[in-house]
This record gives sequence, C-alpha cells and structure tokens, in this order.
Amino acid sequence: MGKMGKIMEDLKPALMMVMVQVGYAGVSILYKVVANDESASLTILMAYRFLFASLFMVPLAFIVERKSKPRITGKVLLQAFMCGLFGASLQQNLFVQAVDLAGATYATAMYNLVPGATFVLAVCFGLERVNIGKLSGKAKVAGTVMGIGGAMMLTFYKSTEIHLWSTHLNIMKQNVAPQKVPANQVWGIALAFGTCLSYSLWLIIQARMSENFPWAYTSAALMSVMAAIQSVIFALFMERDWSRWKLGWDTFLLTAVYTGIVASGLAWILITCCLRQKGPLYASIFNPLFLILVAIAGSFLLAEKLHLGSLIGSILIIMGLYAVLWGKGKELKEKVADHHQNTEEEEEGSVELGDALKISTTNNNNNNNSDHHKTINIEEKIVDDDDEKTTCKKPDGGFASTLISFFNSNLMSRKQ
Repeated sequence: MGKMGKIMEDLKPALMMVMVQVGYAGVSILYKVVANDESASLTILMAYRFLFASLFMVPLAFIVERKSKPRITGKVLLQAFMCGLFGASLQQNLFVQAVDLAGATYATAMYNLVPGATFVLAVCFGLERVNIGKLSGKAKVAGTVMGIGGAMMLTFYKSTEIHLWSTHLNIMKQNVAPQKVPANQVWGIALAFGTCLSYSLWLIIQARMSENFPWAYTSAALMSVMAAIQSVIFALFMERDWSRWKLGWDTFLLTAVYTGIVASGLAWILITCCLRQKGPLYASIFNPLFLILVAIAGSFLLAEKLHLGSLIGSILIIMGLYAVLWGKGKELKEKVADHHQNTEEEEEGSVELGDALKISTTNNNNNNNSDHHKTINIEEKIVDDDDEKTTCKKPDGGFASTLISFFNSNLMSRKQ
C-alpha cells in the first residue's frame, strides 16, 4: 500500500461519518416539510421508516454476507433488540414527542449533547480513557466541550443576519410561523435529553456488538427488523385512525423511503464500521456537524436565514471536531508506540531467557562430562588394581620357579 493509499485508509472512517451526517441533514429537511403538514403523523412515519429499512436491508445483507454465514446467536438477537430500541424506535419517537412538546429548537439543541453523553458513558464502560494528564486526553475533552458549545451557539445565538446567497426557493407548502414556547416545555426538554441518552447508549451497545459480530450488513438488518416491530406496535397504540396509515405519492412517502433506506439502512452500516474501527466517541463527535449542513441546506431549500451565531457556532464545531480527531490520532500513535516497546521488551526477555538456558545447558554438559571422566578414571583405577592383584598372584622367578621345573621334569621322566 502506497502513501496515498494509507492516507485514504486513515481518512475512511471520517469520510463515512461525514456521509452519515449529510444523510441526516436530508432527514432534518424532510422532517420539517412533513411536520408542516397537519394531516401527517410522525409516529406513523417512524413505523414506515423502519419498515422500509427492513425491506431494503434484509435482502442486501443476504446478498452481501451470505457466503460468510453470520453466526446469529441468542446474545446477538438480544443486542440487536437493544440496538433497535435505543438507536431507532425509542430514540426517534422520543425526539418526535420532544419536538411536539418543546419545539424543534430545544429538541435539536438537547440532541447536540450526544458527544458529551457518549464520552461519559464510554469512559464508564471502559471503551474510552480520559488520560487527562496527556495531551491527547486534553484534546478529546476540549474538543468535545467546544463542539457542544458551538452547537448551542448555532442553535440559540442569532445576532446579525448574513446574506451570502439567495435562491428564492422554498419547498414548504406554507411559511412556518414562529414557534411559541409551550407550557409543558420542561417535559419536552426532558424527552429531548432522553433522546440524547438513548442515542449514546446505542453507540455503546453497537460498539460492543461489533466486537463479536463483525457482519455490518447483517447487524443493520437485524436492527432494522427489531426497530420495525417495536415502532409498528407503538404506532398502533398511539394512532387508531386507519386513514392516517394510507400512503400516497407525496412527501410523506418520499420521507419514509429516504429515511428508511439512507438514514437507517446505509447510515447504520457506515456507523457500525466506524464504531468497530474508532469507537463510540469518534462516531458521536460528528453529530454537531449536521447542524452546519442543515443550516446551509435550509438556506437553499427552505429560504431560512443565516446569522452570525450560525457562522461562529459552525467554526467552533469544526475546531472541536478537529481537536477530537487529532487527540484520537495521537492516542492511536501512542498505543502503537507502546505496543512496539512491549514487543521489543518481550523479545529482549526471550533472548535473555534463551541465553540463560544455553548457559545452564552448557554447565550441565560440563558437569556430565566431568562426571564421565571421573567414572572412567575410577574404572581405570579399578582395572589397574585388578591387574596388580593378578600380578601379585603370579609366582616370581628364582628358587620357586626352579623347584617347580624340577618336579615337572621328574614327573615326565617317570611317565616315560
């Protein structure tokens, strides 16, 4: 792999999350159009969204991953159920109710707390380390806070109006009147925070699931089916008027198909791949980016105005995003350096252990050789002693030998 290929490989997770936020920006624009229609039910829209997501993802997962034969166990089904609940049906329906009670501005603003909530949960579940003493840890914390602050400023701080372009295009059927703060705003804000917490929990669960179940397409398909079942049951309890379930060739159908296929099916695949490579904090830090995209798209398609607060907030979001990405990159380099150092230490330890074994083996061989030489010397001494004993038993020359010779000669003469 060349240098350019390595750069593209490193940028792949960031590009995937940018694509996800572009898809989410489209969802926000379509939601605003559908919400402007009083006859449309957003609860029923959620049910159709996940039904279309299931119809798209199940065949796609079968075609792409049928050869790898994903192992779907009871644990995987339970995790898929939890992902469908926290990442889809519960999260989206809480958001719809928050918009109804507190208004879109407050609901969207609370939704921007996702990076902070995800960071806290990831630290609690051991998926992230703060490492506040290191520069990488400080960059992650500062970037997360900066991104949240920029998102809040983009949402609430308007100031001077900025005229960058004018398309004279408005896809709304009628202009939306300024929203009044409802009396039960507190409940709406609480539901919006529940949306934020639900999405953060989904990122944590999905990250855990992807560790042992790496089939991204099958994972997204299972999540779509679970979310569809949950959302349909909830919508049936909430909406008893069957006439509102009818589909026509209108914006409602376009929104259901687009959000199901793009924002649920394809987006979940990209998020799952990113979670497996970079973790939940990395994926969540891109969330405020969609506010910038919505502001730009809204000015083009909905004739919405841009303000100085939008510009300052966008700059803070981008700076916070860059700080977190830089911190994650530096943290990855530190992990690689520590891994190499540990590997070298293990190799040095192995070499030292090998040398010690060689020395021990040499000493044992020397001791064995010494014992062998001692044994040979003892055996030689024993042989020498036996020879001496044998030699002592033999008669000497002189009188004794003369006497024996005399008797032998007399004996031979008698026989003759």
